[in-house]
Amino acid sequence: MTNPARVEDSRGSYAAQPESTLSAPALRTFFNLAERWKLRVAEQRKLLGDPPESTFYKWKREREGTLSRDTLERISYLLGIFKALAILFPQAERADAWLRKPNSAPTFGGKSALERMLSGNVADLFVVRQYLDAQRG
Repeated sequence: MTNPARVEDSRGSYAAQPESTLSAPALRTFFNLAERWKLRVAEQRKLLGDPPESTFYKWKREREGTLSRDTLERISYLLGIFKALAILFPQAERADAWLRKPNSAPTFGGKSALERMLSGNVADLFVVRQYLDAQRG
């Protein structure tokens, strides 16, 4: 039996869902974001937690598989980042460009949000999401 993950529903409530039921939608979402943000393969793999190359290409090809809690958490943060950017920057081009622009906020130290996100640590995805949520107010 798979461990349940907590997922926010449309009402803002959290319900336990087994990882296996979330994996395919999460992968579809991730690869759509990757295309939108024009992420290179190396960047995609890093954001997903560096899965083996063969696993990554299988996920990309089939858009399904069973993801670990860590990978689901990473995709959840990325989706939250996307959502926050869409609220802060109604023009999609500006929202997408923000990821790659150098940022003088102490959180980024002159680097882009994407550079921070590509550190490989899930905590850095959290930090970027938290920063954007704070900017939203």
